[in-house]
Amino acid sequence: MKALVYTATQELIFRDEPDPVADRQEVTIKVEASGICGSDMHAYHGHDERRIPPLILGHEAAGIAMDGQYAGQRVVLNPLVTCGVCADCRAGRSNLCPSREIIGMRHAGAFAQYVTIAERNLIAVPDNLDMVNASLMEPAAVSLHSIVLAEKVMHRPLSESSALVIGGGAIGLLAALFLAQKGTARILLSETSPSRRKTVEKTGCCEVFDPLGQRLPAESGFDLVVDAVGSGATRRDASRYARQGGVITHIGLQDNEPGLDIRRLTLQEITFIGNYTYTHTDLQAALNAIANGGLGALEWVEARPLAEGARAFRDIHDNATEAPKIVLLP
Repeated sequence: MKALVYTATQELIFRDEPDPVADRQEVTIKVEASGICGSDMHAYHGHDERRIPPLILGHEAAGIAMDGQYAGQRVVLNPLVTCGVCADCRAGRSNLCPSREIIGMRHAGAFAQYVTIAERNLIAVPDNLDMVNASLMEPAAVSLHSIVLAEKVMHRPLSESSALVIGGGAIGLLAALFLAQKGTARILLSETSPSRRKTVEKTGCCEVFDPLGQRLPAESGFDLVVDAVGSGATRRDASRYARQGGVITHIGLQDNEPGLDIRRLTLQEITFIGNYTYTHTDLQAALNAIANGGLGALEWVEARPLAEGARAFRDIHDNATEAPKIVLLP
């Protein structure tokens, strides 16, 4: 099969690789679409010791099941492989499974013509849904999961609340779209890239501003802050923009630098929530929202051939694309 292989820092090669062989309880998927995630970019930059080259990256995938109970059907992948029997898995919190793995890490990923995965990790794609949009289920579930956790501890409903999303990449934009779908009273999005600000503005889901610019919102002004970047600088912004008694929900994993103002969080009773991936319920809800048009037309997604994947990674690295999400097509 053809695959895009991560071979060294900032190096990807499109080449022939052996077809994957499904283990017991696994099935083979013919990949139709696979999105580039921020974690794939971390590997590309040599910042993820868990992803060791040579490796086929990619975990935001949709395709056709070649065997098993879904044989011949269009499916989307839950790339998080868990044990299914531990206390967290049995409690519906499989994302916290101690033995969790994600494809594209130690298990070959979906930047290829074929990938294998446990059959229980497949979800059927509605007939009306384009496969490129279906591949957005995974990042959409990440965003949705963060909001669901925040809603559980917020003192007022979103319809009465103001929200700030930090970061205009796919996760941040999807978070803003979900907040809009849920009727949030006011939504602002912070993004340093002019091209991404322009893309987000086109969706009409929120107000957009440059955090490095002159016109900034008032500090301590938001009931909810979604940090979809996860850097020291964005944690610093989250700390100062969250109002007293507010909630910060932290998704991004860009770095581990200082920035979070623990003193202010303590004195102002600001709740900080760490988020990791999603549950099966989040995945299904995200897929339903995409299929039902709840997140809009998704015209900000760009599709490119897998053979041009190395260039796509380079364009993201160089900030040379307006698209918050690039999906590769084998």
